[in-house]
Amino acid sequence: MIIKNVKIYMPDKKFVSGTIVTKEDKIWKVLPEGTGESYDAEEILDGKGSYCLPGMIDLHFHGCMGEDVCDGTVKAMDQLAAYEASIGVTAMAPATMTLPVEELEKVLANAAAYKKRQEEGTAVPGADLVGINMEGPFISKVKKGAQDERNIIPCDVEVYQRFQKAAEGLVKFIGIAPEESETDEFIQTVKEEVSVSLAHTNADYNTAKHAFDLGADHAVHLYNAMPAFSHREPGVVGAVADSRHVMAELICDGVHIHPAVVRATFKMMGEDRIILISDSMRAAGMPDGNYTLGGLEVEVHGNRATLTSDGALAGSVTPLPDCVRTAVKKMEIPLEAAIACATINPAKSLKIDDRYGSIEEGKKADLVLWDEDLNLKTVIKDGKIFE
Repeated sequence: MIIKNVKIYMPDKKFVSGTIVTKEDKIWKVLPEGTGESYDAEEILDGKGSYCLPGMIDLHFHGCMGEDVCDGTVKAMDQLAAYEASIGVTAMAPATMTLPVEELEKVLANAAAYKKRQEEGTAVPGADLVGINMEGPFISKVKKGAQDERNIIPCDVEVYQRFQKAAEGLVKFIGIAPEESETDEFIQTVKEEVSVSLAHTNADYNTAKHAFDLGADHAVHLYNAMPAFSHREPGVVGAVADSRHVMAELICDGVHIHPAVVRATFKMMGEDRIILISDSMRAAGMPDGNYTLGGLEVEVHGNRATLTSDGALAGSVTPLPDCVRTAVKKMEIPLEAAIACATINPAKSLKIDDRYGSIEEGKKADLVLWDEDLNLKTVIKDGKIFE
C-alpha cells in the first residue's frame, strides 16, 4: 500500500509531509516530500493532508464495550482487541484487577491462549495483545481505590511466579505497595523479567524512592491511589520525579487529574517519561448506567465512573485517543508530545519499541490518520485498512 499526501510523525517528534509505503505487515519506505523516490502499488490511499501517527498503545485499561479482560473469556478478548483497533489503539496490554489468586490465574491463562490465537491468525482482527499489566493484588488497603480489599495479599515471589506461569510470560508489569510488606527481595528477584510498578500505594517518599533505587521502574496512574504530592511530603510523586529511570502513567480524561497538574507534571518529569493511559473499564463505548469493575458495582454518568458504595473513581470511560485529544485541546500539551506519550513511550516501557511505537522502516505497519481537528479518518493495521 502507498499512503500519500500525509504529515508523517517522525521519530524526532516532528511532522514531515510525505509518503509511506508498506509491504505486507511492515513499513517498507518512509519518504519525506522531496526525496524524488516513487513506487507503484495496487492500493493507494490519499491522506489529503492528514496527520499520520503510529498506532497507539494502551498499557493500562480494563475493558470496553461491556467486556473486561478479567471476564476471562475469548469473547471479552475479541471485543477488547476489535474495539481498540477501531479507534486507533493497535497494541494493548490490559490491566487486571485485585481478584483471588486462582481467578487471576484463569484470567492470565485466557490471555495467554488468546495471544496464541492472534499469532496463529485465528483471532478476530484487532489490536495486538502485547502484555498484561497486573494492578493487584499486592497493593494497599489504604489506597485501594476501586480494588476489592478482600483479595489484597502481601507481596509474594511464589504467587507472582504462578501468575507468570499461567500467563506464559505475558505479564509485563506487576504492581506493589512497598510499605505493606517486605518487598526488597521481591523487587531484586523479579526485576529482570518484569517491570515492578508502584500501584495503589500509601508509601512515603523514602519508601518509594528505596523501591525505585532497588529496581522498580514504573508508576501506576500517577497521583491517583497514592499520597498527595505536597511541599513537605512529596510521597510517591516526588520519588518518581527524582528517579530518572521510572516511567509514569497519567490518565488525561479530564476527570482524574486537573489540567494544571498535567502541565506541571510534563514540566517536572519531561515528556519522555510519561505514558498516557485510559484506565478505561467495560463502560467505555457504552451508555450511562450500572456496570461492574473487579466485582464491584459502578455507576457511570457522562465521563465519570464511580463506585456505588463510596463514590470512589472506578477507572475511566474515556478511550486512549480521546485522552490524547483532551491533553492537547484542553490541557495545552503539545500534540507532538502527547502522541509520543501514547506511542513510543509505552512501546519502550513494554520493551517492544523494536517493532512498535514509531513510523520507521521495518516496524509494523500500524498507522492512524487524523484530520486537523484530530478526528479519526483511517486506521491501518498490519498494512491494511482496518474496517
